[in-house]
Amino acid sequence: MLINKAGKVWIGSRDDGEKSSTYKYSWQMPQGGIDKGEAPETAARRELYEETSVQSVSLLEEAPEWFAYDYPEDVQRTSRRGKKHRGQAQRWIAYRFEGDDDEINILTPPDGHSAEFSAWRWADAAELPGLIVPFKRPVYERVVAAFSHLTA
Repeated sequence: MLINKAGKVWIGSRDDGEKSSTYKYSWQMPQGGIDKGEAPETAARRELYEETSVQSVSLLEEAPEWFAYDYPEDVQRTSRRGKKHRGQAQRWIAYRFEGDDDEINILTPPDGHSAEFSAWRWADAAELPGLIVPFKRPVYERVVAAFSHLTA
């Protein structure tokens, strides 16, 4: 969770092709995998940078536990992620964004990474569960609860 000085949370609209501009649940926080031997906090910084170009952050807090969800059956049948995995376990980390908004570059990410987002904005933490795909909503509710004191 990337939190600016005003207590707003960074969210991006997933760039999943044509439907993403009209898809109701396209908004999410940056996330990604942990490489073998990589610590969760190191992975979080790396993924944040790869997806947003942001490096000007300070560590605020790590959630006290892993949060997990399962993919619904239709996702397991139709998406490449669902065919490889049944769901995800995530370790959430909160950062304070110390830079200026012009540091954020989602359209041409660094180091040759593909763009994962087509738009971004700052949002109130309470909005987040209603913006994510329904099967991830319980995780977002837990993340917001874990870090809400940092967004006040």
